Amino acid sequence: MRMWRVFVILIMLFAIVNAQAQTYYEPAAGDVYTPSGLQKGVRTATDIGLIVLPVTAVTAVLIQKDWKGLVQGLEVAGATVATTFLLKGLVRERRPDGSDMHAFPSGHTSFSFASAAFLQRRYGWKFGAPAYAVAAFVGWGRVYSKRHHIWDVVAGGAIGAGFAYLFTTPFAKKHNLSVSPVSNGNSIGIYASMEF
Repeated sequence: MRMWRVFVILIMLFAIVNAQAQTYYEPAAGDVYTPSGLQKGVRTATDIGLIVLPVTAVTAVLIQKDWKGLVQGLEVAGATVATTFLLKGLVRERRPDGSDMHAFPSGHTSFSFASAAFLQRRYGWKFGAPAYAVAAFVGWGRVYSKRHHIWDVVAGGAIGAGFAYLFTTPFAKKHNLSVSPVSNGNSIGIYASMEF
């Protein structure tokens, strides 16, 4: 696993250097698409989703005092950020709205799916299902608001979820979590146990 950390750090450094070395694309006045009011609203909602999912993941880690999960989450985030920005710098695909040359892959989508897959993989579908729903909305919203093509979003989602599945181990297995129903004949309840 240490090899992956070195790999992630090298990619991050390359991405930072590459981003600094790129020239800024200045679109001509007629080249930029003017979004509708609804598209602007959806774009803002995707920006909010981009923030909500990682904050939720960090909150879950802190509530559980899951320090191994914190390290895994940082590895997922580092690999996702590095790969996304590296590809944006290398591919330089023009956005559908014409605003710049950083369409591929979708960063919003890769970061959202990395957070959603981390939550699902580490803490189960109780956290994962709503997180995936938000991530899917973010991906759809990026296409709808003309910030990305569908392939940008698919690639971003695959990058984020792929790194989450690569670096994240389930919390319940490590802590021998078990949940089961119980009854004494007069009442019912739920029994849960976990090793620390």
